[in-house]
Amino acid sequence: MIPAMYLAGLGAILFCLGLVGVFTNKNGIIVLMCVEIMLNAVNLNFIAGALHYGDVTGWVFATIAIAIAAAEVAVGLAIFLALFGERKTIVLDEIMRLKH
Repeated sequence: MIPAMYLAGLGAILFCLGLVGVFTNKNGIIVLMCVEIMLNAVNLNFIAGALHYGDVTGWVFATIAIAIAAAEVAVGLAIFLALFGERKTIVLDEIMRLKH
């Protein structure tokens, strides 16, 4: 079995990669994917904590976070579809420029 410390380290690396992706990308879909990477990294750390302490609470939090992430993706994609239908772009800089 993989030690919990390795899982927590992998979760931290994935969270940092997702954070870099959020701050460097201009495409809305890619930013949404990077936020999902960050949420999955948090889930991995919940599970690593559950394995380390031998408690079920981390698994419960990870399950709730997965459900919230699914709702977040559905709302985010609906917003991007509406923006694309109205403005014909999902590049975040152009959306902010066309605010008025």
